[in-house]
Amino acid sequence: MVEAKEQLATFIAELAVQHGDFTLTSGKKASFYIDLRQVSLDHRVAPLIGDVMLDVLDEFAPVDIVGGLTMGADPIASAMLHRGVLRGLSLDACVVRKEPKDHGMGRQVEGPDVDGKKVVVVEDTSTTGGSPLKAAKALEAAGATIVAVLVVVDRDTGAKQVIEDAGYPYRAALGLSDLGLQ
Repeated sequence: MVEAKEQLATFIAELAVQHGDFTLTSGKKASFYIDLRQVSLDHRVAPLIGDVMLDVLDEFAPVDIVGGLTMGADPIASAMLHRGVLRGLSLDACVVRKEPKDHGMGRQVEGPDVDGKKVVVVEDTSTTGGSPLKAAKALEAAGATIVAVLVVVDRDTGAKQVIEDAGYPYRAALGLSDLGLQ
């Protein structure tokens, strides 16, 4: 895990960290922005994300499904699903819409049925904890048991506390120090 984690941190630091003046979801100002879509959709990095996140997931195994709020969670869950196959895991992925569809089946959770399943909410990064919590509530409403919330990068802006206060274990694959930030 150490080598994959170090490689992942290097890719994120080089390709996904932008320096400047940014306003975060919380409204707070930041001198850097971490755009993980720059790496989560990169053919070199997605397998590393899958491997590193599966290593973090091991603490909560067995788990049936991973997924979270579209769009940040989608490539993370997909990478975990694909790399899980290589490990012999029967791990599915799901997508949680921000709102239920107003047509068709009217679903908010897409993919395999989550009812009665152990689900881990995943996210690329979280500033306030809002997206993972919204996904957790939608998944629970669909019958899932939320086992934990896992993020690729913890920005150290309070999301961990918010998520743990809501009753979910929270783990991050990488922190700011892993990216040379503080």
